[in-house]
Amino acid sequence: MKLTKSERMELQRQARASNGRADSARHARLILLLADGMTWATIRAKLDCNDSYISRWSQRFAADRLAGLFARYAGRARYKVTDRIEARVLAWTTNHTPGDGSTHWSSRKLAAQLGDLSHMTVTRIWAKHALKPHRLEGYLASNDPDFEAKAADVIGLYLHPPQHAAVFCVDEKTAIQALDRKDPVLPLSPGHAERHGFEYVRHGTLSLYAAFNTKTGEVLGKTAPRHTSAEFVAFLTDIVTHQPNGKEIHVIADNLSAHKTARVEAFLAQYPRVQLHFTPTYASWLNQVELWFAKIERDVIARGVFTSVPDLKRKLMRYIRHYNTQPKPVKWKYFDASRRITPESIVTVH
Repeated sequence: MKLTKSERMELQRQARASNGRADSARHARLILLLADGMTWATIRAKLDCNDSYISRWSQRFAADRLAGLFARYAGRARYKVTDRIEARVLAWTTNHTPGDGSTHWSSRKLAAQLGDLSHMTVTRIWAKHALKPHRLEGYLASNDPDFEAKAADVIGLYLHPPQHAAVFCVDEKTAIQALDRKDPVLPLSPGHAERHGFEYVRHGTLSLYAAFNTKTGEVLGKTAPRHTSAEFVAFLTDIVTHQPNGKEIHVIADNLSAHKTARVEAFLAQYPRVQLHFTPTYASWLNQVELWFAKIERDVIARGVFTSVPDLKRKLMRYIRHYNTQPKPVKWKYFDASRRITPESIVTVH
């Protein structure tokens, strides 16, 4: 077998390449050995191959030269998922449950049930139609007969607040536990997440009152040993004292019984510039301070180690002070009223 100078150079480059395909390097070495006059027996020993391998690739090189050394495995034809197959998978996923007592399908269980499909086909169909049987989401439907009116009142304060008025979302995060770990915390390190011991010491609890300013995003916080009507009124008094005299104040709160006592009514009578707006029943998600509570839970409380209740209070208030140096208001948007979940909604069809 005779090679041109350029062919030999290219074959030598492929044979020496450290980042190329191993089969391409083996093909190039085969042709170079044939061009150097090596016998088939010698080539079999050097490349650990058989005669059919030598014959196949020498013939391909003789016919197409360098282009003949590329592998020609065409692969099998792509499996086509028909509309009928998709409809069958979707119907079984949404209208049936596994017969083994499981609460939901896995791709392998459904493929075994249908018999003639692979689990990867089921997975691709689920991905195409955004079906996730392994996921579970909770919801709470409001049964308040005045839902629309109360929600419109609250959302109106977010989108179009009264001029020269302050709007606060107020709530309390109750029974925050001051948990201390019996074992030392193992810090974050490469390859290892931060680790806490399972055993803990419970030093006590406290409640955190927070008022979220919907315009600026600033938070007024206060801790208390319990959440009572008296503590709620005291916190409302703090809000009033932090605002200029005569400024109208709108307070959004949920339907906790402590928010609707005679003591609260007496406070509102004493301060007529304070107006209290209640979210609909089972719709506290309309209160923006809940978003901030989720943030402080994630940043401080969930993984915090507190040696005492005063230590818990100190760390909560330090977080609030630091947060208020760069507060962020919530950009509230209302999209589609038709997506509201009601007790009459048909959530799942069997």
